[in-house]
Amino acid sequence: MVPSNWVKQMCGEGTSWASPPALRPRVFLKQQSWEGSEASSLRSTGPEDGEQGFRHPMASEVFQSCLSQSKILELSKDTRALQEALEAGDLPAVAAKLQSTLHSLENVRLDIGVTGGMGSGKSTFVNAIRGLGDEDPSSACTGVVEMTVDPTPYVHPKYPNIIIWDLPGIGTPAFRADRYLQRVLLDRYDFFLIITSESFTTDHAQLAREILRWGKRFYCIRSKVDVDIAASRSRRPSSFSEERVLSQIRDDCVQRLEVEGLKAPRVFLLSMFELGKYDFRLLEEAMVRGLESHKRHAFLVALPNVSKPTLERKVASLRQHVWLVATVACGANPSPVPGVPEVACDLHTLARSLEGYRRSFGLDKGSLIRLAEQTGRPLHKILEALQGPKTKVTEALVVELLGQASGDASAFSQELLNVPILGPLAACGLSFATVYRMLRTSLDVVFKDAQNVLVQASLDNADHKLDQQSR
Repeated sequence: MVPSNWVKQMCGEGTSWASPPALRPRVFLKQQSWEGSEASSLRSTGPEDGEQGFRHPMASEVFQSCLSQSKILELSKDTRALQEALEAGDLPAVAAKLQSTLHSLENVRLDIGVTGGMGSGKSTFVNAIRGLGDEDPSSACTGVVEMTVDPTPYVHPKYPNIIIWDLPGIGTPAFRADRYLQRVLLDRYDFFLIITSESFTTDHAQLAREILRWGKRFYCIRSKVDVDIAASRSRRPSSFSEERVLSQIRDDCVQRLEVEGLKAPRVFLLSMFELGKYDFRLLEEAMVRGLESHKRHAFLVALPNVSKPTLERKVASLRQHVWLVATVACGANPSPVPGVPEVACDLHTLARSLEGYRRSFGLDKGSLIRLAEQTGRPLHKILEALQGPKTKVTEALVVELLGQASGDASAFSQELLNVPILGPLAACGLSFATVYRMLRTSLDVVFKDAQNVLVQASLDNADHKLDQQSR
């Protein structure tokens, strides 16, 4: 039985962490940043990890994932009933209450408005942020002539709840920011991206001020910096400095926006064709920080895998939801797992979650085929580098993974007993500990596979450019 005051704190009536003396962890000597911390990940491979390739997470590492759980529990529509179920250690009741929470997290809607002047690259950005090229059948139309007349929605190819809106261009003689925002329906969007390929103008600043007036967020992007860098290198090869060129571009953009009345504007420099370079990491961080926690997760898992920091933030967000998936899988419609004694769960839910990990990290079949086409690398060579599943996840594979995770589930369950929220769930039997461990280990394998694929893609692209230059 868990004291009610502790459960209330974890369920939204206060976000500070406090556990009763009997459950207070005794090894939490130091807290580490959860986001981007590879050192805190549950390792799943390597000979030093034992015959089955697992290592128990340190209690402090699991504790870090609990820091976000109070925010997740706040989404529950019946917090009081959830509190009572947690206090009673009633896993089925907890799972029933959290099913809708999990559904909300997986299906939250996010609308992003992308605007800018003619030829700024906004349509190319709409495609790039969805992981598509300009020639993909579902891509936004691009060109030197303004192609967008009305707000045009482009659904993310993997996450239909993420909508990127290609908005009409700004900069016409009759442009007025207030009328423009009324025309595109300002309240529809969670935030705006204002893009220019040259200097920011009065129209850009006027639009930014109007967006601020309505309490919305915006981010200023200076695109095509790769073109400016190439031109500068060609004109001044002996004195060329990429850092100096980027600094000059940024300073010019900031000064022009300040002259137009924007205070301390922040400008992000991007190349739409090499999205992972320049300021994309900083832009990504800013956009993530500006979103509510549940929308932040949806945005992160949908981002294209263009850099290592992107992968790290993505896996950190997914780790924070493992306990929720494990709870629902073990408590809602569980069935005995063939060949895995003392474990009962919903195999379909787990297979869907594991396939979701692969989809988010670009390891699904469609993404790998597209990668092979982009890099010119044979698909079978890419697949050879993967440690995790190479085909769609099946329930049979889930059973196999659960069997591997159950090897030392009893000891792992004892560790979870000292962790807020997870302790009462682990006390309900070995199912939760086994499923939780399997999900965490599988997620880490997918994360490592995505890192390997990213490195391969970078090397292949570099080789492709060198080959083109030598011709």
